[in-house]
Amino acid sequence: MHALSALIDDLFAPSVVQLVEDAEGGICYWPRFVDADTAQAWFECLRANAAWSALQRPMYDRVVDVPRLVAGYALDALPETLPLADMLARVQAFAPASYTHAGMNLYRDGRDSVAMHHDKLHSLALGQPITLVSLGSARRMLIRAIDGHHETIAIDLEPGSLLRMSHASQLTHEHGIPKTQREQPARISVAFRARMRDDSDHRRHG
Repeated sequence: MHALSALIDDLFAPSVVQLVEDAEGGICYWPRFVDADTAQAWFECLRANAAWSALQRPMYDRVVDVPRLVAGYALDALPETLPLADMLARVQAFAPASYTHAGMNLYRDGRDSVAMHHDKLHSLALGQPITLVSLGSARRMLIRAIDGHHETIAIDLEPGSLLRMSHASQLTHEHGIPKTQREQPARISVAFRARMRDDSDHRRHG
């Protein structure tokens, strides 16, 4: 595993970091997508006003709590009380796509997490990326090739940063947010996706 924090913190680091390459743009990271004040204002507004839900999921012979809170919105019906329209406009300038939904996760502390996974492509529009805005505390994401032939990438997703994953990368790589024993303030991720027209489930993790 290798961490990219030192590279990203370097004053001379490029504005975009290419993590994975493929024909659709791969996985790219913008550490300074928006300024700190904007990122903090978005975080506080979403934490206080989004319709957060606690979900449960069957696992083997029991039902367990999903280790985070979730919320989701169709982009053609965004509440005016949330900053998602402004966020989407800025996302389109960096990673344009035919987005239809925003899915959000609230990681309350280091015990909240997302297991390693790749997005289910049957629900996503072909060729369209998944684009993730990180707010609040930084959290480490792991990205690893499904074939196991490459080293796992560990990247600290900073507040105000943007991560774009191509549709094709979901066939070759998986990603996740592991639990941590460190003291961990809250984090919110906002994932913009282009869903198929008949797909009503917009509460995916990202």
